[in-house]
Amino acid sequence: IFGGLVWILIAATKVPVPIVQGWVMFVSVFCFVMTTTLLFLYICGAHGGSSSWVTFDVICQEIAALFYLSAAVLEAFFTYSLGISSPMVGIYKENIAAVVFAFIATLLYVIHKIYSLRRWKSS
Repeated sequence: IFGGLVWILIAATKVPVPIVQGWVMFVSVFCFVMTTTLLFLYICGAHGGSSSWVTFDVICQEIAALFYLSAAVLEAFFTYSLGISSPMVGIYKENIAAVVFAFIATLLYVIHKIYSLRRWKSS
């Protein structure tokens, strides 16, 4: 959900620095699709209780956490450099919201990774 909010907020802003915004969009879309696909596979029972799926889940959560951390830091730096004194106050506020949701998404992926590691260790 938070990744989708990042996706929406970044898509709604004007793009003064396309490379930063592009990376954040890529991360949010990639992680959203990856997480939705994994959720669908788990709901369908495609994992079959195999321990290799738990390992795959840990790897996916690690990749998502690292990607989101890099995207959140880049977006925070870009937003900081944009500054509140600039004439683009609306873009600044949307980017602040995107940074907050990106860090929340990062935190949630890290928490999920910790629980996945605990499940992997016990299996």
